[in-house]
Amino acid sequence: MQRTRLRLRSTALRSTVAAAAALAAGVGGLAATTPATAADRMSSASTPLPAELEAVRAAEATKLYGDPAERPMDRRKTGLISLGDSEISGEGVGTYEPGTNRPGNWCHRSPDAAIHRTGIPADVTYNVSCSGAHTGNIRIGGTKQYADELVQSDNLAVKARNTRIKMVLLVAGANDDLQFGPVMTDCVTRWLTLQGPCEPKYAPGWQARVDGLVPKVEQTVRDLRSVMRGAGYADGDYKMVVMGYPSPIGPDIKDNPDFPGKIPGGCAGYDSDAAWGRNSAVPAFERGMRRAAASTGSVYLDSSRLFHGHEVCMEDPWARGLYIDLSKPGLPDENSVRQSFHPNIRGHEAFASCLTQMYGSGLREASCADPASTGKPVLFAGAWDDAYKPLRNAGTGTCADIPGSTTRKGTAVGGWDCHGGRNQGWWYDADRKSLRTELSHDRCLDVPGAKYGAGTGLVLWDCSGAANQQFVRDGSTIRPAASTGVRDARGGEGPAAAPALHARGDQRFA
Repeated sequence: MQRTRLRLRSTALRSTVAAAAALAAGVGGLAATTPATAADRMSSASTPLPAELEAVRAAEATKLYGDPAERPMDRRKTGLISLGDSEISGEGVGTYEPGTNRPGNWCHRSPDAAIHRTGIPADVTYNVSCSGAHTGNIRIGGTKQYADELVQSDNLAVKARNTRIKMVLLVAGANDDLQFGPVMTDCVTRWLTLQGPCEPKYAPGWQARVDGLVPKVEQTVRDLRSVMRGAGYADGDYKMVVMGYPSPIGPDIKDNPDFPGKIPGGCAGYDSDAAWGRNSAVPAFERGMRRAAASTGSVYLDSSRLFHGHEVCMEDPWARGLYIDLSKPGLPDENSVRQSFHPNIRGHEAFASCLTQMYGSGLREASCADPASTGKPVLFAGAWDDAYKPLRNAGTGTCADIPGSTTRKGTAVGGWDCHGGRNQGWWYDADRKSLRTELSHDRCLDVPGAKYGAGTGLVLWDCSGAANQQFVRDGSTIRPAASTGVRDARGGEGPAAAPALHARGDQRFA
């Protein structure tokens, strides 16, 4: 079949009633949230801790209150706590708590980590996560990562008895079957040594890795629930939040007008591997985390698209690139580069903003992203997986398509056979009147130069909220908001496309 282009046409691009409903309910299925609050409930008495943990609890209570007694719930300070791995510990921020940035303890807990930066009212915040942690370092009866660290669930047991915990945040799974860090290291090494992309090596078994880690995350959540019950909490006394992982890298780095180069900017690696990570590896991981949250009754925060437009080597990066810590004692080793490809302080600010919005939303499942590259994340109800849908040409049966899944600025949007791939997924953002591609939250359908003449081909461009990126649903028609006499239309022959083809007047999209 011949690939077609989606172009503007002076005749109307009409959708069937079903098409309009599908676009509204499917493509435009996410809506920005508004806050809601819930009253705190009281709890029952806690069960006694083992002597070792009770000594820790008593010492911490003395620091908090001046004496070691375990107080009634309504007389305690309120608290928030995060558990998990380097994604939430603060690895990559660069500033670390004393004792967590040295041989014998590389937890890299940062005072600027997200849990300390939310707007959720709390008297104290606890970050007991640790870089390199796998679920076995978090679960009941698990293993300590370092001699001077508690198992994270034990740390929760202590904190939950001394404060009234309002939110338990878990970000874990990347260091289990997925082995995300070693995979990233191997991909960069292969690029530096000219061995070729790593996608062919890891892609065939990636879903199996995700499937392997999901039960471990699920059991970890259940263990944390058990710890909280043992501390006297009912399940509804606090929010159990499972947060997914964003993609720190992307393939569109050369669209940055100030692109520094891969080595200076820290975005070392093959572009094809970056595309695989963003388009396939991270989305598969996100779906697994979502399953784990759903099966355990946890609140789920989908952050998989949060760093889109803010990847390493982009204009306002929210992740740290390849970094070698020359101040580390001893010879260079894996600990010298462990800060690489982790959220920086801007990334943790973004996490904190999303968590704050979610805490007050009353939602069980939500997604967060920066919709207009303003640096201000916005929370949306539901998960991204449910938001993006194909745009189908009712006349030809073909779908709006981004050739080769390429999202560089100026990529022409054309038509192709419908296959359900991410390069054919679209979301109508009703608040901003934009059509976004499923490949990147930072790329929107764009009328080049705001030239609305018939036959104008539409392209992808940075989402800016500008008038030439705004589209409206007008009954059964989708049209550019700034040009009421022009409609988006589909190509006549061959596979269909996303908003940018040369169309006939009898074409309709569902």
